Amino acid sequence: MKASADGLNIKPYKDFGDLLRTVFPFKVQKISIHAGFTCPNRDGTKGWGGCTYCNNQTFSPSYTARPASVAQQMEEGIRFFSRKYPQMKYIAYFQSYTNTYDSIENVLEKYREALHHPDVVGLIIGTRPDCMSDELLDELERITQNYFLLIEYGIESTDNATLKQINRGHSYEEAVETIRHTHARAIRCGAHLILGLPGESREMILSHADRISQLPLTTVKLHQLQLVKHTKMAQQYLEHPEQFHFYSVDEYIDLCIEFLQHLNPDFYIDRFVSQSPQELLMVPGWGLKNYEFTEQLHKRMRMH
Repeated sequence: MKASADGLNIKPYKDFGDLLRTVFPFKVQKISIHAGFTCPNRDGTKGWGGCTYCNNQTFSPSYTARPASVAQQMEEGIRFFSRKYPQMKYIAYFQSYTNTYDSIENVLEKYREALHHPDVVGLIIGTRPDCMSDELLDELERITQNYFLLIEYGIESTDNATLKQINRGHSYEEAVETIRHTHARAIRCGAHLILGLPGESREMILSHADRISQLPLTTVKLHQLQLVKHTKMAQQYLEHPEQFHFYSVDEYIDLCIEFLQHLNPDFYIDRFVSQSPQELLMVPGWGLKNYEFTEQLHKRMRMH
């Protein structure tokens, strides 16, 4: 078990901060970068319109809202955080869209632009499991020799019927193969899952934990299903609300606790929830910040 300095915040799992503390002797902060990539599920290569739940406006904080170079976004993000922690170091988090989906030259140029800043100590690259080539893995293997590197793959579900329904454009088997290939290069892998996708029962959701526990992952990032305006899923909900179940806070806390009981304890949990901008969110409206949810989760865990 892990405990905070006050000895009260006991958590029977390892979080992302624990991972960073095993790597760095100083405080490290992620800075979200919008590098201008698109997605094969949007430009017609795999499909059009993207995943049914996706509105990329929900991904980026305010300091990446306007078009800017990677270097400018890094400078602005560092300026924002360094006011409170002048000695902090940073990881560039390439989050929005598919951040390996371009020519090798263009992709590497973006990464190197972020790494050029003297206070940047690593990269987190969000991408799809069907958008990672052996050639790019060769280059990333070189980067990981000098920098912290985590490739975060969007799996979303281990059920292929669900993946087809949400227009994901790849299978779970493709995700497994890519994660294994990445791990074989000694590159850290993360998996992203959405809990509560339409048609998925509690048993199916817990089976995701069992299945990904067999993979060579470093991190897992979870979040509750959120219905966001201007998405295909929002329209589907309006037409067939009976196909959806949106968890209450208490229900979702119980689900997360049970999910952890099925999950490989060696994995680091990056997060349990995500909060879309209020002006875009339809349901569920919990009114909780991420840290407030986590505090409630820890409190419930202490009661178990």
